[in-house]
Amino acid sequence: MLTGKLAQLDGDYDVVVVGGGPAGMAAALGAREVGANRVLILDRDREAGGILLQCIHPGFGLHHFGEELTGPEYAQRFLSEVCDKGIDVLTDAYAADIDLDKRVKVMSGRFGVRIISGSAVVLAMGARERTRGAIRTPGTRPAGVMTAGLTQRIVNMLGYLPGKRVAILGSGDIGLIMARRLTLEGVEVVGVYEIMPYPNGLNRNIVQCLNDFDIPLHLSTTVVNIHGRDRVEKVTVAPVDASLKPDLTRCSDVACDTLMLSIGLIPENELSRHLNLRFDPATGGPFVTSAMETSIDGVFACGNVVHIHDLVDFVTQESLLAGQGAGLYATGHRKPADNIRLIPGDNVASCVPHTISSDRDHTLYLRVKKPLDMSTIRLGEVYEKKLRYVFPAETLTVTVRPRFLENFHGNSLRIDVQPREPA
Repeated sequence: MLTGKLAQLDGDYDVVVVGGGPAGMAAALGAREVGANRVLILDRDREAGGILLQCIHPGFGLHHFGEELTGPEYAQRFLSEVCDKGIDVLTDAYAADIDLDKRVKVMSGRFGVRIISGSAVVLAMGARERTRGAIRTPGTRPAGVMTAGLTQRIVNMLGYLPGKRVAILGSGDIGLIMARRLTLEGVEVVGVYEIMPYPNGLNRNIVQCLNDFDIPLHLSTTVVNIHGRDRVEKVTVAPVDASLKPDLTRCSDVACDTLMLSIGLIPENELSRHLNLRFDPATGGPFVTSAMETSIDGVFACGNVVHIHDLVDFVTQESLLAGQGAGLYATGHRKPADNIRLIPGDNVASCVPHTISSDRDHTLYLRVKKPLDMSTIRLGEVYEKKLRYVFPAETLTVTVRPRFLENFHGNSLRIDVQPREPA
C-alpha cells in the first residue's frame, strides 16, 4: 500500500485531490487521463485506500471490473495504477483549510505546514458515521456502544472482538455485513432493529448476511434505552408507529454486552463549508454539474462527499468524471456549461448530478423515498422506463442520451417515480 514517503512536495499542481479513498484515487486517474501532468492526492490516514482497506468481504468491482473483489483488492488495483501514472500521494497529511484561490493548507508530519496551490481541486473526503448522539438515544453511557465502521476496523484490522453478545440498531449495509462477520467469529448477534418499515441495506446483504445466518431483523422497531454502568448490560427496544414514535407500553429488554450502531453516513463537508459551496439539503453534499463541478469554478466534488453511495463501483464511475472535469479545467479545455436543471418529483428523494447538458450522455443517480413493486420512471415528457421495483436503499441509475432531448427546449426537467398497474 502507498504511504507518505513522497520524496518532494511541490507547491503547485494542476489538480489537487483531497482524500485518498476510492473517490480520490479514481478522480486523480481521471485527471491524468485527460492531460493533467501534475496531480497530487492528499490523505490523512497512514495509507491511501480509505474505507476499502477494512472491507475484507467480497462484492466489490462487479460493475467496474466485471469480477468480484474484496475491498483491499479493489483498492490495490487503483493504487497500482496511481503509482504507474506517476501521481504524487502524500499520506498522513491533513488538509486543514482551502480558500477561493484553490490554495490548500496542509499539515504534514514530514513536510510541516505547507500551502499547496492547484489549478483545480477535487473534494473527495468521504463520509463519517452517525453516532448515538445524532439520534439522541436515551440511557447510560457505558462502554460497548460503537458504530459499525469502528467495529469493522477493530475486528478486521486490529484483530479484536467488540463483545460476546451484540445487538444492532439500524440495517445499513455496514451493519448487515458486520452481523455476518461477527457471527463467523463466534459472536452471538441477537438481532437487528430497524426503525423504518423496510430495510436500509441492499437486498443481497439482507439475504446473505441475515437470512443465511438466521439473524432476526425487527422492522419498525428501535432502541429506546441503553442500560449498564461500566459496560452495556442490556437495551430496551420498542415498536414504532407510522410517525416513528415508539410505543413504550410494548417495549422489552434484550440482554447484550454491545450495541452496534448502523444508522447512516454523513458527508464529510467541513472543507466544502469553508468554501461556502451551495448545498443540497436532500443529500447533505454540494450541488454539482454533470462534470461534478460545484458552485465555485474549478472546485469539483465526488464520492460520499456529494451523496451516500451503496456501491463503490458507482463511486469510481462518478469520480473518474470529476477527475476528468478537473483535468480539463486545469488545462483550459472545459466542456460547455449545462443547460438543463433536474428537479426531483414524486417519490424521488434526491438526484445527482443536479444539472445536465443536452449534447452528451449522462448517468443520473437517484434515491427514492419509499419502496414500490411495479413503477415507472419519467423525465418530464421525454423519457419513460418501466421498473420491476424500486427501493430507498438501492441507487437507481438512469442513462440520459442526447436523442431523448432532441425535442425538449425547456431549462428544467422533472423526474418522477410513480406506481403503475401490472400489464
